[in-house]
Amino acid sequence: MTRLATLLLALAASPAMAATGPFFSLRNTDFVVLIAFLVFVGILIYFKVPAKVTDLLDARAAQIKAELAEARSLREEAKTLLASYDRKLKEVKDQSDRIVSAAKAEAEAAAKAAQAELKVSIARRLAAAEEQIAAAEASAMREVRETAISVAVAAAAEVLSKQMTAEGAAASIDSAITQVEAKLH
Repeated sequence: MTRLATLLLALAASPAMAATGPFFSLRNTDFVVLIAFLVFVGILIYFKVPAKVTDLLDARAAQIKAELAEARSLREEAKTLLASYDRKLKEVKDQSDRIVSAAKAEAEAAAKAAQAELKVSIARRLAAAEEQIAAAEASAMREVRETAISVAVAAAAEVLSKQMTAEGAAASIDSAITQVEAKLH
């Protein structure tokens, strides 16, 4: 209730209630302000200010829409570019993985080839060493035979010279000549 009374008293104290005299008089300030306001609004409408303001607002709205569209376009372009770079990055990673695996395989193949080559080289050297040993054995055997033959010949010559007489030596020479003649003809 007190609120209603407060509201009524506030309305009674307003400037419209404070004016004295008739409302449609030029001495009434409220009426003069109303006329000035209506003239002002009329001038604004006559010079098409609301249409100009609307046009400006529409132009600003169109500019904002264009900027938003451009921003969306740039965003999509950035997403496409990012996807492209991600794809390229993945391709480069895959390529580097392939290069590394190819290099590893090539290194392993080179190591195996080197091992095989080393085995062949070792086998060749062993074969050459065995051939040299065999040649040295054969040479040693030949020297031993030659030495044995010369010792045997010297021993036989010494034995024969001690046992041989002049007649036996002549007979032995004649028989050797006969054997040579028979073999040469």
